[in-house]
Amino acid sequence: MADAAEPTTPRRPPRRAARFLLTALASLICAAGLAAGLWGLWLWSFATPAPLARLETGSVEILDREGGRLGAFLSEDDKWRFPAKLDEVDPLFLEILKAYEDKRFDEHGGVDLLALGRALRQMLTSGQVVSGASTLSMQAARLLDPAPRSLANKLVEMKRARLLERQRGKSGVLEIYLGLAPYGGNLEGIKAASWAYLGKSPATLTPAEAALLAAIPKNPNAYRPDRHPAAARRARDLVIARAEAAGALTAAEAAEARAAEVPRRRRDAGLEAPHAARRALAELAPEARRRGGAFSTAIDPRLQAAAQDLARRAAFRSDPSASAAVLLIHRPSAEIRAYVGAAVPESQRRAGSVDMLRALRSPGSALKPFVYGLAFDRALLLPETILDDRETDFAGYAPRNFDRGYSGQMSAAETLRRSLNVPAVRILDRLGPAAFDGALRTAGAGLTYPLGDGPSLALALGGAGISPYDLGRLYMGFAGTGGVPARLNLLAGATTPEVKTLLTPLAAQRLRQILATAPRPRTAQAARGATTPVAFKTGTSYGYRDSWAAGASGDYVIVVWVGRPDGAPCPGCTGYSVAAPTLLDMAQALPPPDPALAVPVLADPALAAGAKLAPHLRRWSSRPTQSLLQPLKKPPEILFPRDQTTLLLPEGKAAPLRASGGEGALRWLVNGRPLASPAANGAPLWLPDGPGTHRLEAVDSRGRSARAEVVVVRPTPPRRSAASLAAAPPAPPPESPPEAP
Repeated sequence: MADAAEPTTPRRPPRRAARFLLTALASLICAAGLAAGLWGLWLWSFATPAPLARLETGSVEILDREGGRLGAFLSEDDKWRFPAKLDEVDPLFLEILKAYEDKRFDEHGGVDLLALGRALRQMLTSGQVVSGASTLSMQAARLLDPAPRSLANKLVEMKRARLLERQRGKSGVLEIYLGLAPYGGNLEGIKAASWAYLGKSPATLTPAEAALLAAIPKNPNAYRPDRHPAAARRARDLVIARAEAAGALTAAEAAEARAAEVPRRRRDAGLEAPHAARRALAELAPEARRRGGAFSTAIDPRLQAAAQDLARRAAFRSDPSASAAVLLIHRPSAEIRAYVGAAVPESQRRAGSVDMLRALRSPGSALKPFVYGLAFDRALLLPETILDDRETDFAGYAPRNFDRGYSGQMSAAETLRRSLNVPAVRILDRLGPAAFDGALRTAGAGLTYPLGDGPSLALALGGAGISPYDLGRLYMGFAGTGGVPARLNLLAGATTPEVKTLLTPLAAQRLRQILATAPRPRTAQAARGATTPVAFKTGTSYGYRDSWAAGASGDYVIVVWVGRPDGAPCPGCTGYSVAAPTLLDMAQALPPPDPALAVPVLADPALAAGAKLAPHLRRWSSRPTQSLLQPLKKPPEILFPRDQTTLLLPEGKAAPLRASGGEGALRWLVNGRPLASPAANGAPLWLPDGPGTHRLEAVDSRGRSARAEVVVVRPTPPRRSAASLAAAPPAPPPESPPEAP
């Protein structure tokens, strides 16, 4: 009997065969998936390009003339997001980024098919996502239009990535990524991250810094070094390993990078020069502010640092609540080279947030040079004209000098050097306060009067409000050929502003010559023997509330203000003792003047050999006179108001009309109609029927006429804001603090 057959066990195929079959099956599935993906791409061939709206808004970065940062400001959507150009980023970072995120970036056309196939195969064999296939181009497309992760959105990203590369090229795609990559919180883009975490520009990065900035966007909130330093370090080291494997880093560089510490705090964006940066931001066009980007100014970083240091010193030696402001203007270009609005911007006690260069303050005696300058222009006096400094009552207004004494007879030049009050008021009375105000207003530097009052004789001693910025513009006329720029250039590349005439070149030269010999206080630089030529004038407002010094040195105009931003007195703070030393020390920090830009020296006819001066030019006369060296029978000339003058007149107040020359009595016409207003002290009075443009005409008995077009404006009450702490000053009493030692 045959033995029963033993049951047999089926043989299992070898593991190698099973692996082969599984791999073949996976490959078929991958191929099918790849074909499906390509078919999907074709279906999405009409997908819209990525929207570029996120590229059209960004943060504003304000730079000095050498590219240093003055300040930065959030975008409209409260993000720190700065556009980045490839030449603004360290090339090492780009190498490391490609090695970590997209090693075939320079070869593919936006979609890496090899990486895509690998990712599909790994997902199908393991049942989960092992590696991604997003290229930098696809990430750029997603950053432009963030959307939930899905197969459909991934296909859209792929299509948009290809479009981006065709439209913008590889460099354009990289710049999109560099400008929009997330870095945690409200940080977007490498420039924002580099400043926040490293405190520097991304133009120069160490291998460790570059690896950290390449790692964070993978998981921005989890890898924030200020909150999760350990996780950030692990992510950074992974990037270093991949960069070393790809040859972007040597073994020694990689080891040194791993040993480097990870930054553990996030820095504020910072405003290195807050008031200059905010002023530059305000001057940008609205579209430029919305788009964002880096904007250069004319600020010189060395001069800005010197001005900030001098302002701080001036405030500290004045009062615990004092501040200081310094404005430095390059005269030939009207460019602002230093803009310091507060001595200590971060100090609350000193109101450091208030830009005192824009605040309205009483100028004290700082406007006196223009009183004399206009009198020189009108041939009312010369620097050698003898004036009387004696007690005088001007219809109830009796100004006195600070020492309550009087100096008697002396030249006009000496009264200006010593800043005597009575002679200055005497000259302003002859000019007319309204005419003086009109001249300054026509030049573009309007004054503000307390309680809406119009100009008065107190104007010579500071009875008005003006900002240091506008005073600097006025001193541009004093420093050069008499022209005042319509604006000052803070932004680089600004067009040359229109220049309005304030003084003639000869009058400006006479003022410079007088004030170049004004008494000087002792300064830190003077103690070291520095004697840079400076023509300057000081000013101190009533109650020691404002200390001023303004003047010209070489190619520059300097304005210094010191006081308390809240308008409280600063005992002992005078223009001579506090502001002038700051101005003189600032002058020592200036570069040498350019001989090609020097103001030409004019021949003064009053000093010519054999020149014969009229009696009223040898000794002051308060009576109206003819102009210097002009014939008595000349045609009529309107002296006030001048042509193209802007006249500030409160409602119901008349303006005196003054003219010279002509034959016989002059007839006045206003807008073509005879003037019906009565005369005052021999001068006709004109009561305008309202604000606006008016045409004045003076006609003599021979029918010769002079015409002037005048704009009348009504005064408005000064701005009084507790927030700005910059209320208009009160009218000064009939005396002013000393301006000479």
